[in-house]
Amino acid sequence: MKFIHCADVHLGSKMESKLPKEKSDERKSEVRTAFRNMVKYAEENGIRVIALSGDVFDSDRPLKKDKEFFYSVVKNNPEIDFLYLRGNHDGMESYTENDCANLKTFSEEWTAYRYGDAVFYGVEMGEGNALSLYAALGADKNDKNIVMLHGQIADASGKDKINVAKLRAKNIDYLALGHIHAYSQGRLDERGKYVYSGCLEGRGFDECGKKGFVVVDTDGFSCEFVENSVRTVEEIFVDCSGTEDWYTAVRKAEEAVIGHKKDLVRLVLTGEISYDGEGLEKEIERQLFSSCYFISVKNRTVRRFDIDALQGDLSLRGEFIRTVLNSEKYSDGEKQSIISVGLNALGGREVE
Repeated sequence: MKFIHCADVHLGSKMESKLPKEKSDERKSEVRTAFRNMVKYAEENGIRVIALSGDVFDSDRPLKKDKEFFYSVVKNNPEIDFLYLRGNHDGMESYTENDCANLKTFSEEWTAYRYGDAVFYGVEMGEGNALSLYAALGADKNDKNIVMLHGQIADASGKDKINVAKLRAKNIDYLALGHIHAYSQGRLDERGKYVYSGCLEGRGFDECGKKGFVVVDTDGFSCEFVENSVRTVEEIFVDCSGTEDWYTAVRKAEEAVIGHKKDLVRLVLTGEISYDGEGLEKEIERQLFSSCYFISVKNRTVRRFDIDALQGDLSLRGEFIRTVLNSEKYSDGEKQSIISVGLNALGGREVE
């Protein structure tokens, strides 16, 4: 059989990209759209089970419209079983419907759901079971075993920490994880693998790249990542070295966002420039505001100064340059870097 592994939908999430209200509301709706599109994929491809490994909602007290949306999707797709394991963002108020026969939930004790020879196990982690849950798992070696957990892989046990060492040799074929918002997988032991499906829709610039869900075939436990996000959040670095002025820098930034019309983009300006770059990031945001769905610019360029011309200045700047050049602690290359950063700082520029 095939099933979908999904996590970290975060219905009702506050958008974290400092969007204007209209676009923030639109992005909240697009999170719901991404979930609906995933269910439509399951329906069109005959997938019977969707395993939701935590954080369906963004809050332990979800908004009424988000709860109504989720439970309506479940009720109107009775041919699909939704296995819903709560994560650290979900709370008791997430489980409010008792008449959904195809909604399967979990608790702080291991619960299992069988589909032929495939068995889904899940437990919700809390302070009371974070240390003991590993010993209580009893998966039969003759079954195809899927285990659902929500937390960060770690070398120790604890709330929201998954001690993978204690899950080895437990007859697990597929460890369906939630909590980390990027798709990744690795070996659990000789028999099984662990997989983070990532979040369904990127919300801020800490969630860049392709987002979606995983389709798993229990015949060999092969995985297919299916990109499903309505929009993509991207961070693009633009080296402004060689640009002559603001105009040429804007043109270079414009070239970098070609093909990202529907995306949320953060441009990071880097490199050494010979002109004053103060305020360049705001100018690029204004010039390119219609080139992407949303654009944010960070200016990390460094002003290149004529040190030979400046070291004779009878000023704080000149004294700083002379002090660095006369130091025996640094190489010539290090001195150039120190002077460049220092002059930018003295000029009021943000430096790292």
